[in-house]
Amino acid sequence: MEKQAVVQRREVAYGILLGLIASVWLINGLFCKVLMMVPRHQEIVAGITGRLDAPSLTRFIGIGETLVAIWIVSGVWRRTAAIFQVVLIILMNIIEIIFVPDLLLWGRWNFLFAILLAAVILYNEFVMRPDKTIIYPQSEAGK
Repeated sequence: MEKQAVVQRREVAYGILLGLIASVWLINGLFCKVLMMVPRHQEIVAGITGRLDAPSLTRFIGIGETLVAIWIVSGVWRRTAAIFQVVLIILMNIIEIIFVPDLLLWGRWNFLFAILLAAVILYNEFVMRPDKTIIYPQSEAGK
């Protein structure tokens, strides 16, 4: 019975972390970019691309980030989703540090937070994710 309790705790922790990770993508994608609630995101896109249509491009990026949140919650290709997120987070942060470090919330320290988020994503998927096997309690007769 003790193994089953450990598995249940692990499933709960995994689910909570998964929900938090998805909410980061949803908040940054939908609220910050699609709904333009944080103008700094549009400034970052304009600073990187130099394009006048930064609002449209920012919304397009936001839609993509919102789709990542949906992908995470869907549970489809979970490990692929985790690796995709890490690559995307690292690439986005490298580009931002090179082109617009002055527009980042914590400047060059943003990269540290990106690495920490990437580590949490990888840890949750490759360490915390419960096995697909079900542990059945041993019956008294089988002992």
